[in-house]
Amino acid sequence: MSSSRPLYVTQPALPPLREFMPYLEQIWDARMLTNAGPFHARFEAALGEYLGVEHLALFANGTLALITALQALRITGEVITTPYSFVATAHSLLWNGIKPVFVDVDPVTLNLDPARIEAAITPQTTAILAVHVYGHPCDLDAIERIADTYNLKVIYDAAHAFGARVGGRSLVDHGDLSVLSFHATKVFNTFEGGAIICPDARTKQRIDRLKNFGFVDEVTVVAPGINGKMNEFCAALGLLQLEHVDAALARRAELARIYRAAIDEIPGLRCHPDPVPEGANHAYFPIMVESAYPIDRDALYQRFKARDIHARRYFYPLISAFPMYRGLPSAQPDLLPNAVRAAEQVLCLPLYPDLEAEDQARVIAVLQEAGDGDA
Repeated sequence: MSSSRPLYVTQPALPPLREFMPYLEQIWDARMLTNAGPFHARFEAALGEYLGVEHLALFANGTLALITALQALRITGEVITTPYSFVATAHSLLWNGIKPVFVDVDPVTLNLDPARIEAAITPQTTAILAVHVYGHPCDLDAIERIADTYNLKVIYDAAHAFGARVGGRSLVDHGDLSVLSFHATKVFNTFEGGAIICPDARTKQRIDRLKNFGFVDEVTVVAPGINGKMNEFCAALGLLQLEHVDAALARRAELARIYRAAIDEIPGLRCHPDPVPEGANHAYFPIMVESAYPIDRDALYQRFKARDIHARRYFYPLISAFPMYRGLPSAQPDLLPNAVRAAEQVLCLPLYPDLEAEDQARVIAVLQEAGDGDA
């Protein structure tokens, strides 16, 4: 019975196993498991075509891609970033010996507030590391103007942004570099994986070397690179997933519309964002539990958990609250009121292509019952 099935915020979308088996057999027969094999080349080309970009570099995961993107642009000093994200965003800075400078988010979009970015710039600032939170676009024009004015690099953590578009153009095709994640919980997954969207062939060449220990050829190493290569199994899965991703995005949009129609009738709950940006990929379904709702966010979270529905307080705690960051001057909560408020109110509901109607109804029923004050 579906009532006994645990529900999670997201579950990996996978193609039928029968479709994957021929790919596995080809890998087995070729005996080439990694190091830019044939599936790697095919997937890289197909992915670029799907996203509408000419140059991209595949990675073993999104975190290695973030670390390498910063290294590729030779970023040093201070980088302005958001406290409202997954920890990998800021961790990539520490791994490169860079000081994160947190600024508050816009209260409507929950993306970096451009006005706060400009106010935080110092002579040590070299870049902006912005996140398209939940796959919704940052203020691209404002960030570009700031970067041009102060000669800063812009890297977008686009981990949530696969398939999202703005003005008819892929959201990942912005900034000096954009970084994707293909982790199993993402809209598009390769089990584990990631990519850097590159502006030109020369940048891609540098990134390809950095992700392979800095090798140029068998005897030449030109940089202290890392092992960030995607293997053939993940590349093959990605190639196959591209055949299904449009259907998955359409199903996500349908489920999101059902949620919104129900939640709009429940006082004290607010869907984020409202309205939904054109070209959204519905990577997550966050709601804000406000003071008019009979119970607070954490009580609602526990009520879901008791029903075997595992919603996520995503993002809570803030990155700036973790021990390695909270001593930074920019991490003080009074400087980040919008991010703090969002972290206290947000709850992401289950949303994935295989979510069945009766299971989505279970989620909505919990929200309605709590909203009516039922125990």
